Amino acid sequence: MKTEKIITELLEQMTLDEKIGMVHGNGLFQNKGVERLGIPSMKFSDGPMGVRNEFQNDKWIPLGNTDDYVSYLPSNSAIASTWDVDVAYEVGEVLGAEARGRGKDMILAPGINIKRSPLCGRNFEYLSEDPVLTAEMAVALIKGIQQNDVAACVKHFVANNQETNRLHVDTKVNERTLQEIYYPAFRQSVQKADVYSVMGAYNRLNGTYCCENNLLLKEVLRDQWGFEGIVISDWGAVHNTVDAGQAALDIEMSVFDNFDEYCLAEPLKQRILDESVDMACLDAKVRNILRVMFKLKMIGKEAVHRKNGSYNTMAHRQVLKKAAEKSVILLKNDSKLLPLGNTYHKKIAVIGCNADRIHSGGGGSAEIKALYEISPLLGIKMEFGGNAEIVYEPGYYIPEKKELNGENWQASSVDDKEKIQQQIRRMREEKRRLKKEAFYSDLSEIEEEYHRRALKLAEESDIVLFVGGLDHEYDIEGEDRPCMKLPYHQDELITKLLKVRPDTIVTLIGGSPVEMPWEEKAGTILWSYYAGMESGTALAGILAGRINPSGKLAETFPRVYEDTPTGHNGQFGRDDMVCYEEEIMVGYRHYEKNDILPMFCFGHGLSYTEFAYHDLQVKQDNDAKDRVSISFDIENVGQIDGREIVQIYVRDEECTVIRPEKELKAFKSITLKAGSVCRVEITLDSMAFSFYDEKKHDFCVEPGIFEICVGNSTQNILLHQKIEYPNCSKQNV
Repeated sequence: MKTEKIITELLEQMTLDEKIGMVHGNGLFQNKGVERLGIPSMKFSDGPMGVRNEFQNDKWIPLGNTDDYVSYLPSNSAIASTWDVDVAYEVGEVLGAEARGRGKDMILAPGINIKRSPLCGRNFEYLSEDPVLTAEMAVALIKGIQQNDVAACVKHFVANNQETNRLHVDTKVNERTLQEIYYPAFRQSVQKADVYSVMGAYNRLNGTYCCENNLLLKEVLRDQWGFEGIVISDWGAVHNTVDAGQAALDIEMSVFDNFDEYCLAEPLKQRILDESVDMACLDAKVRNILRVMFKLKMIGKEAVHRKNGSYNTMAHRQVLKKAAEKSVILLKNDSKLLPLGNTYHKKIAVIGCNADRIHSGGGGSAEIKALYEISPLLGIKMEFGGNAEIVYEPGYYIPEKKELNGENWQASSVDDKEKIQQQIRRMREEKRRLKKEAFYSDLSEIEEEYHRRALKLAEESDIVLFVGGLDHEYDIEGEDRPCMKLPYHQDELITKLLKVRPDTIVTLIGGSPVEMPWEEKAGTILWSYYAGMESGTALAGILAGRINPSGKLAETFPRVYEDTPTGHNGQFGRDDMVCYEEEIMVGYRHYEKNDILPMFCFGHGLSYTEFAYHDLQVKQDNDAKDRVSISFDIENVGQIDGREIVQIYVRDEECTVIRPEKELKAFKSITLKAGSVCRVEITLDSMAFSFYDEKKHDFCVEPGIFEICVGNSTQNILLHQKIEYPNCSKQNV
């Protein structure tokens, strides 16, 4: 209450112009402070994968100094693949410390939108297709970031699940789907992590722009969930002064340099003066900003104790290395070719452009100036040293990238807003058309030559490693992928390699699932998301066997795009309106409900050891009748130490509404030495058995028979037991 009193006193001393200055950009990454009252400007930075480089205050032109190199973090998709909340917290700590070390007050991360379609160009920035996994990992990331006196900013609220016409597309989503799929991670970020900032999305939700949507920002976010922090717009997501002024939006940001012309700048001042917008709306915005400033120790007596942060430290690199190691997923190892073991005097062919490609500088606003990034090729050479002969061939040809006028599109966009935006849109449409055509074109002469050299090397070598996948030409902000196929004719090359060398080890790097028409012929497949500065080290360590792989898929890998929810209903990538016709059947819920066998299921990931599950006990908590306690033994029955992710799913046998076959409700990372046993205990509350009732506008539980399913993926349930809930007097039904 003392802080609120001080905020009230500050508001009373501020002029209208000073208040207006705080609620809109006064630079591309800052608002305006009130110097005479000791209120600084807030400084923001992009950064789901690290703190972005410094730009000129009013132009998208990098300063070009050497002081903004930073640690390159694993993408959110990689972090989610660890299924380890401790890892997420530690990576969050690194991000928060580096942001604070760079003098930032808010880091625009994490991205927590649900992966509705594998074609979304920004999926690599997001965590999972599942709301429970997304929420748990997001909460850990936020807590790690904010313990550094830096505000995390969860984004993009809400239903921002495609990049095609992201500025204007209208997403039609019913209430139950929002509550069960798209809201939970944001709700948990507010209620469990006390996130200091939420970013409003570009798109419309059921007809209203998200950043001007009071149902979304006030009734849901503030009134129902109790959010007291800052709502900041995505850059360029505000369209109407009166709507934004009256909405529970606090700061408007954009990509243009006409700062005084923003909707919440001079236009808002005029609307307040003519009483179209009440002064109380502006005061509420400023109050929210000041409240967060106090929490961050930007103002007030605690300001002298604010953490100063640090970046590019050895400790940070160790955290990111561990995260990368835990994120890599062994999808197949049928012939037990991995780990490679002793490679003394062996010739290793490393084929594929992603072996020698750096990803940190791409992806849109996720791009950073990395202090370093170890490529797979470098990691392999570092790991195996001079006793193995390692020979590299790119294998496939990547055409030279052409930029619009040789400039960053954000830099160009400030020259002539309407003209340049139209030019950018035409350019992107043409680029998308050419990209799509390239997937179905014949091999060019240069591509044939690349294939020929790769096959020759493969035939001459003892070990063949293919390192391909996607890159930030396809995993990128502002564009969706044209299809799920691998680009650059990689499928043809992999097929040829597997024909001449069936023992080829296929390693793919990317931000979203890809089709693998050659999968049945490949005995060994490794998958890595963009895993940060130590990604090559982690990958090489797993190939050698120094590291036991333990990553698990946080999203389903379907066989073909037509199997996906959006492939079925065609409701993705439309310019005007997208209806979420699949409703709650997103990800594995869709595949299980429709009896579609994916290529690799949600939760899947192999290890170099084996685990056994025993002695499941499910009982009602004596102290809280709506809580269910689950316990079981997990044993490492292999020869080496390893980490397992135990997953708890719940199935409702009968309900008055349609429900998924089963849903993830809890998970836990367990590390076991070879031969050891661990007793795992997990408690579920009533939310694990509930669904959202649109008539009651609330979550509810219908008493009945539920099945508790314990396993390590949706398709590998190892223990299960039925209970009667909430009257759990019968433990076995």
